[in-house]
Amino acid sequence: MQYLYHSEAGVSSLILKGDNHRYIFKVRRHREGERIALRNLNDEVIHFYKILSLDRKQAHLELEKSEFLTIKAKQKIHIAWCVIDPKSIEKILPTLNEIGVDKITFIYCKRSQKSFKLDFKRLEKIVLNSSQQCGRSTLMELKLGNSLEDFLIENPQTVMLNFSETFLEKDSTIDTVLIGCEGGFTADEVAMFEPKKIMGLDTPLILKSESAVCSVGAKLLL
Repeated sequence: MQYLYHSEAGVSSLILKGDNHRYIFKVRRHREGERIALRNLNDEVIHFYKILSLDRKQAHLELEKSEFLTIKAKQKIHIAWCVIDPKSIEKILPTLNEIGVDKITFIYCKRSQKSFKLDFKRLEKIVLNSSQQCGRSTLMELKLGNSLEDFLIENPQTVMLNFSETFLEKDSTIDTVLIGCEGGFTADEVAMFEPKKIMGLDTPLILKSESAVCSVGAKLLL
């Protein structure tokens, strides 16, 4: 754990109870006198607290110092992801967060199953837990788009990941990529993009949506 999230991080003293207390007491096994880092994630300041006392119900922390510490990817990548099974999204979300993806907009594309419903509170909790582990100083933004048409109006620079002889390159200036769901895109969806804005990955293999989204993130950010 690189830091612990607490909405009041930055105040001179804190009392940790509940899940936060259980995490540092039972999981991390911290002891009195040790120092732990906290963030409130409203800014990029990290706060270092000394554990003054720690028992089975609560921990009393005292602020020692605060400093600006920005931990983020070198560039911002926005992924538009056609909705797939939420269980698959939940499994891969921590990886995308660790890679450094800045934002994900989920879109119900033509071949997305409309019965799939996203629980954003659950997804945001997954991202928060991942950020505490990998050290990100800002949370990855998650949102639901109205439609692919509306998304392209707001993000005309979007590149579609699809079968193409033009490949995504690491040092490109691409900042927004659309990833399809199982079954890929319909002809009507492909027709929304100019040929130069349709790119692929340099592999003869067929990737699942989860594999494709991770590959794109890693290709452009790592």
